[in-house]
Formats: sequence, C-alpha cells, structure tokens
Amino acid sequence: MLEPAIILTPVLDILDLLGVAIFALSGALLAAKERQTFVTMAFFALITGVGGGTVRDLLVDAPVFWVSDAWVAAICLITAIIAWFTPTRWWDGKLMDFADGLGLTAYAVLGASKALSYGIPPIPAILMGIITGCIGGVIRDVVAGKPSILMKPELYVTAAALSASLCVGGLLLGLPNPVTWGIATAAGFSLRSAAISWNLALPSYREGQDGIQEGE
Repeated sequence: MLEPAIILTPVLDILDLLGVAIFALSGALLAAKERQTFVTMAFFALITGVGGGTVRDLLVDAPVFWVSDAWVAAICLITAIIAWFTPTRWWDGKLMDFADGLGLTAYAVLGASKALSYGIPPIPAILMGIITGCIGGVIRDVVAGKPSILMKPELYVTAAALSASLCVGGLLLGLPNPVTWGIATAAGFSLRSAAISWNLALPSYREGQDGIQEGE
C-alpha cells in the first residue's frame, strides 16, 4: 500500500491548486453570467472548486482537504474577485473550455493518486479520480439549474477516466511519480482538447437502433 505522505509533493500540490482555481473560476463565471451577487459568485466558486475533492475525501475516509488548508478557500475567493472585476466576454469561447479540460485531468490524476495512497484498490481508485474531476461541475450545474455537461455526448468523463487510469497503472508499475502524473495529465488533456477542437463525441443511444421501432 502506498503511504499517504507520498502525495504531499510539490507536483501534486500544484495540480491540486490548479484544479481548484480553474473549477472555482468556472463556478464564479456561471454566477456572473446569471447576474448574481458577489456572495453568490463566491459560493459558486467554492462549491465548484472543492466539490469533487470533498466527495473523494469523504469516500476514502481522508480528512477533507480544504478544511485544514486555508489557501484553498482563499484561492476560491480570489477567483471570485477576478470574475467580479472582469467582463464575462473575456472568458467566452474555447479558452475556458481548454482551461476546464486541464483542471479536469489534473484533478483526476490527483484524485486517483490520493485514493491509492489511502489503500483504495485500483479500480475504485480510478473511479475516485473521475469523481474528483467531474463532481464539482455537476454540483455547480445542479445548483444553478443548468443541464450538466455529463448529459451531453462529449469526451469529458472519458478524458478524466483516461488520466485516472494511466495514473493508477503507472503508479502500480512503479514508474516515477512525476513522470506518471505528467503523462496521465497530458494524455487526458490531449483527448479533451481534441474533443473541443474537432467536436469529438461518443455515439449516443438511439431508440430503435437495432431495428426495433417504437410501439413494436
């Protein structure tokens, strides 16, 4: 079993704060586009930034990461301030999509690594990585009453799954931690970037796809 202390490295600390900042910004921007108050914007930044990591820590029976680290809440507040004082048009287009993709895959790597370090078996550890990367955005969309990206046939969860799987596989094979984390993040981000650039998506379910017509 990996020791919990193994994840307390500068590389994963950076991935952690990067994921928090990107997801917090996406939450704050959603509140800004809805013309909400600054308090609401800060709340959305917090729940989006820490949502996935909180669920992960509760599931793996670890101390909730942001409760004991004042920097996490501070970063969420700073991103809310940035969103408050900048026009939303600055963040329109695909720039925020790419940033979100980087946060998604970085968080997936962090979640999978942390789960392994707490003795979680490989498959559940991969799922913890996916949860860490995706749940914050799901909570944001549910609270805002918006359709979640998970309900679209985009390569989103797939990118998180790729990063988490490569991370777990590399760590179990004994590859150097920074190499494993870097490759896993880059691979997932590349897949997500390709999906954004070329509208790649998984095939969606269609009623009657096997020739069975409705009502038959």
